[in-house]
Amino acid sequence: MMSIAARCGALSPYLQATKQSAKVLATPGAQERLSAAAPVRLAHTDIKIPDFTDYRRNEVIDPNQSSQGSSEARRTFSYLVTGATTVVGIYAAKTVVTQFVSSMSASADVLALSKIEIKLGDIPEGKNMTFKWRGKPLFVRHRTEKEIAAEAAVNIGELRDPQHDKDRVINPSWVIVLGVCTHLGCVPIANAGDFGGYYCPCHGSHYDASGRIRKGPAPLNLEVPYYEFPDDDTVVVG
Repeated sequence: MMSIAARCGALSPYLQATKQSAKVLATPGAQERLSAAAPVRLAHTDIKIPDFTDYRRNEVIDPNQSSQGSSEARRTFSYLVTGATTVVGIYAAKTVVTQFVSSMSASADVLALSKIEIKLGDIPEGKNMTFKWRGKPLFVRHRTEKEIAAEAAVNIGELRDPQHDKDRVINPSWVIVLGVCTHLGCVPIANAGDFGGYYCPCHGSHYDASGRIRKGPAPLNLEVPYYEFPDDDTVVVG
């Protein structure tokens, strides 16, 4: 490796030149002469600054005038536009939802089948007639005075599904129930069974003339649908 003395000897010419330059710069007028000899750079003066005056709002052209009023007006306008857009969006969403729900509603022909009108004069006393309503059998029974008295005298404390006869009928002469056994959905036979009402031969459920379960595996009474009597000779179910 090069020794320290050898390195100092190698750097001595550079040190000598540096000292001489420092002496030259130290002489009076040396810096002025160097500055005069340096090249002069001229800036470009032909570049045009774009003028955006035509695109600026009148309220902000004057730098001495406050633009706060303009900002408030623009903010109010933005709120109005946002509010109007929101109202239109909500109305459009409501319209879409309404149309979607309407499309899922039952059609006119289905609604027509949701009710059934029955002429009671066609059903003799002591007889039961079966109608189709909403895809299910509907039993309409014209009870005799004897049947009415017998069902009214039943002790509801002995019933599996306690219901008084008067709570299941509007007019005591008419019993209207769905002909669907509450055990497994079979169709009972009218005017049959141990209690003279309805009998399900599939599993041996016996109902009385009020449609109440009296014997067998069925847990509940026959269902009573909603119905009303527009007049003495007509009933509307549904």
